[in-house]
Amino acid sequence: MLETVYIEEEVKEHPRVKRFLSGRNPRVIFIERYTEIFNRKAQNFRLQKENPALIIAKKYGNYLHPTPPKFSIGGKENYYFSTVLNCPFDCSYCFLQGMFLSAYYVWFVNYEDFQQAIEEKIKEVQEPYFFSGYDSDSLAMEGITHFAEEFLPFFEGKKGFLEFRTKSINIRPLLQRNPLPNCIAAFTLSPKIIAEEKELKAPPFEKRLQAAVQLQNKGWQIGLRFDPLIYHPEFESIYGIFFKEVFKFLSNIHSVTVGVFRLPPTFQKNMERIGIKTTDTPNDKKEKMLSFCKENLLQYLPEEKLFFQ
Repeated sequence: MLETVYIEEEVKEHPRVKRFLSGRNPRVIFIERYTEIFNRKAQNFRLQKENPALIIAKKYGNYLHPTPPKFSIGGKENYYFSTVLNCPFDCSYCFLQGMFLSAYYVWFVNYEDFQQAIEEKIKEVQEPYFFSGYDSDSLAMEGITHFAEEFLPFFEGKKGFLEFRTKSINIRPLLQRNPLPNCIAAFTLSPKIIAEEKELKAPPFEKRLQAAVQLQNKGWQIGLRFDPLIYHPEFESIYGIFFKEVFKFLSNIHSVTVGVFRLPPTFQKNMERIGIKTTDTPNDKKEKMLSFCKENLLQYLPEEKLFFQ
């Protein structure tokens, strides 16, 4: 439950803010800009994570960002956008803990500005891909943001692709409408033993797989994100069984991405400063892990659907 909500003065009368507050009674604090709360120094990320506040704000410019070079699922032009910063799940490997000073959620309510930027980019380039789950989880906060509910109609008929990247099972907005051929529901999945240890507060592996199956049966294209791979002494056995179980139920696959655990040095230093152990996997093991995954995954899908990030 969100006990405290910070709201920028400029958006306090915004319809999405009023919709959010309807039926809720949080402690509301009005502020000028979200950065005065989110970017202040000497915050305790781990302490805030136990009871995070919500900051409702307006985004000014820089609505779209080019993705890192390998962050692709087949498109030549790839961009990410973030209407939310931070995530309600608590994955121990999450780079957001090293990137942001605060664990509070930031929700930018000016969707129309994001959509205008997307419209303009679609006019500029051919069939760009837009990733909505880079700085957060695309669906985890749907009950607050109604992001999917509002962006699915916007993308209908567009010549650009939208990816929802998620560990959430909040799939109702997708189930309630016909599937879009230019939308990918991409689930980040890890073997059960790793998910239970590393992906705290996220739905269990089985429930995520079940959600993906539901969407597949409805006709949605499914993306599978095996990223990051987490080293385990029995890696090959664990991941071999895991892949077999996943592809036993899923077949309408748009793309599969695979990546090893990696962090920019500054993010790693920040995470270690707040007490998060970020022991990396030795490079020789990384290569073996990736080689094993490629060999196994090619049993289930053609190589053109497999991407390493």
